[in-house]
Amino acid sequence: MSDMTIGLIWSIGALALVVSSLLARQLPMKDWVKMALAWVAIFGLVFLVIRTWQALT
Repeated sequence: MSDMTIGLIWSIGALALVVSSLLARQLPMKDWVKMALAWVAIFGLVFLVIRTWQALT
């Protein structure tokens, strides 16, 4: 498997965990959207940190 395939599989798995945790809490839609946006921001920041670290090495 290529690195891109492994990264894609990891990302889908991580997204599935986040979505399932949000659905299990049975929150109102407004709170669900806030939490989903927070998760997107967290994953985006982690992605940027890893990408920047890889560029520097």
